[in-house]
Amino acid sequence: MNTDLLEQVCETAQGFFDRGYAFGSTGNLSVRIEDRIWITPTGLPLKGLTPARLAEIGEQGQPLNGNKPSKEFPFHLAIYRRRPEARAIVHLHSTYAVALSCLAELDPEHPMPAITPYYFMRVAPLGIVPYHRPGSTELADAVEAYAAAHHCLLLRNHGFITSGASWNEAVDRAEELEETAKLSILLRGERLRELSEAELSEIQRVFVPSGGKVR
Repeated sequence: MNTDLLEQVCETAQGFFDRGYAFGSTGNLSVRIEDRIWITPTGLPLKGLTPARLAEIGEQGQPLNGNKPSKEFPFHLAIYRRRPEARAIVHLHSTYAVALSCLAELDPEHPMPAITPYYFMRVAPLGIVPYHRPGSTELADAVEAYAAAHHCLLLRNHGFITSGASWNEAVDRAEELEETAKLSILLRGERLRELSEAELSEIQRVFVPSGGKVR
């Protein structure tokens, strides 16, 4: 067990709570270390966590310690199955991302305007997952289907999920997604200067690994 990594998860969880990215007992985080997964426990807020309070489960969801995992553990397992490179997952109900997820007129191909390069470097393409009840098998199945082509997902009327090959990558994606959602909501109705196709192509060439796509 990587105690330093689990300490980092708990510190980041506290930071999310302190900044209002999570409230009450909402949100859940996990990391995968070899064939074991540590996930935040059900019914508890993301504040005041310690490694000893995290739930430990196997790749099939079998309990490996006495702590009960978040009810959303099925979609965490689904993402780890679908994205073998994933080592960390962040799921939050942060204000602006949730606001975006509730908009009736949300283009699944272009959910946010192309206003900063960082959204495309860290988030795009953003998958839009249809609404399913939290904790349901249907939600886990839908997340697994969309995770094949997206490391960042917006759950309709719910929140978002980001995954990464490291803890820091998953967290960076989460913070960038929320910040871009905030800008998108604040600028609704304003005339925007969006990045041009040439500018997006340059981001693609310089920052996105070979074979990846930002749109």
